[in-house]
Amino acid sequence: MTPRPTTPRLRTPRLKTLGALVLLGTAFPANLAVTTGAAVVGALSPAPARPTPVGGRRTVMLSGGKMTKALQLARSFHEAGHRVVLVESGRYRFSGHRFSRAVDAFHVVPPSGDPSYAEALVEVVRREGVDVYVPVCSPASSRHDALAKARLEEHCEVVHLDPDDLEALDDKAAFAELATGHGLPVPLTHRLTDPAQVADFDFAAHPGVRWVLKSIAYDPVNRLDLTPLPLATPEATADFAASKPISAANPWLLQELVEGREYCTHGTARDGELRVWACCESSAFQVNYTMVDHPAIEEWVTRLVKAMGLTGQASFDFLERADGSIVAIECNPRTHSAITMFHRHPGLAAAYLTDAPVADGTGAGRVVPLPGYRPTYWAYHEAWRLLTAPGSWRERWATVRGGRDAILDPRDPLPFLLVHHLQVPSLLLRALVSGRDWIKIDFNIGKLVEVGGD
Repeated sequence: MTPRPTTPRLRTPRLKTLGALVLLGTAFPANLAVTTGAAVVGALSPAPARPTPVGGRRTVMLSGGKMTKALQLARSFHEAGHRVVLVESGRYRFSGHRFSRAVDAFHVVPPSGDPSYAEALVEVVRREGVDVYVPVCSPASSRHDALAKARLEEHCEVVHLDPDDLEALDDKAAFAELATGHGLPVPLTHRLTDPAQVADFDFAAHPGVRWVLKSIAYDPVNRLDLTPLPLATPEATADFAASKPISAANPWLLQELVEGREYCTHGTARDGELRVWACCESSAFQVNYTMVDHPAIEEWVTRLVKAMGLTGQASFDFLERADGSIVAIECNPRTHSAITMFHRHPGLAAAYLTDAPVADGTGAGRVVPLPGYRPTYWAYHEAWRLLTAPGSWRERWATVRGGRDAILDPRDPLPFLLVHHLQVPSLLLRALVSGRDWIKIDFNIGKLVEVGGD
């Protein structure tokens, strides 16, 4: 019998997965030593007594238990004196964050797209006496949490966008139209439902403008392809567009390609007031965060948040042209990993709740990273960069020396060991058994990035 043609293709992903497991196994002794050392330091430097929060101690439920940003929020609420409940889907039940000292209870819930998702959240809210739900969303779950909001608000407060606001911000074309309506600058943008629209587009009507195709829906693979259009010939441009899954059911956009410096932001708002703010220069891998002061970007976000009366979390991406002008290129209506810069910030938890945030020196009561904070990185990402580019050791060392690992905390050391040597290996073993391929390991969001993944 002739071998099935898929057999060679299945072998390669398995070999890659085995290689990743071997590398993690090799790193285990060093991680164990680091975790043990951190635990000793934490024991010798006990944490201060937890305060009694203004308005009383509350039970806060966080979703997205696999992601570092959920761990950061769990620690922030815990340190402020609140009780924390963490939830995640069954696929990530071995999240290292469930073993954090900041987490009082952990529950497995159905995937966000499951019809029983909202009721499962309600059941956890009832069982744990949850007062406030703060979704820490993946791209796939933000819409489902918005749809569940009305049901959940029968039992607790929900710090998340309403469905209509979320849809308007999450859809890149709708977002551009919305921002333009409020007089806020964005790139030229056109919605596409057929690749032929690219072939028929009058590029000559916009001399000097280059364009890029973007998926409106989150696409972990195609989002990395920023090929400038038009190509050398109309035929090449048409063929390139035809290679993308553009359809009425999966609309894309053709957007002006703006050259310049890119920034990412995080904002938490309540009733149109921007209460938490972070702005960073974007990096190639988005796993290094350093706060920058950019008043024009902060003003842009403040205006939109106020105009829409938003309550929830939203992350905006911007480009700054050579002349200093800015445009917002998209909004991701969910928590940004830049929230890790708020390590041990005494005002972060209150800013999410109805309490007044702790003053931070800005005069506006807006919570920003503390003056003495250290930029965040992920140690295993830095180690991988060093392995693949040994010549970058000076840059890697400078990052580690001047920064702080986003997961490792002497007061709460177990997540650093178990994210890397329980959570990620469990996902790799699952991929090994299934033979499923993956693109990269993302220790920040705690998953294997896959084509068509969550």
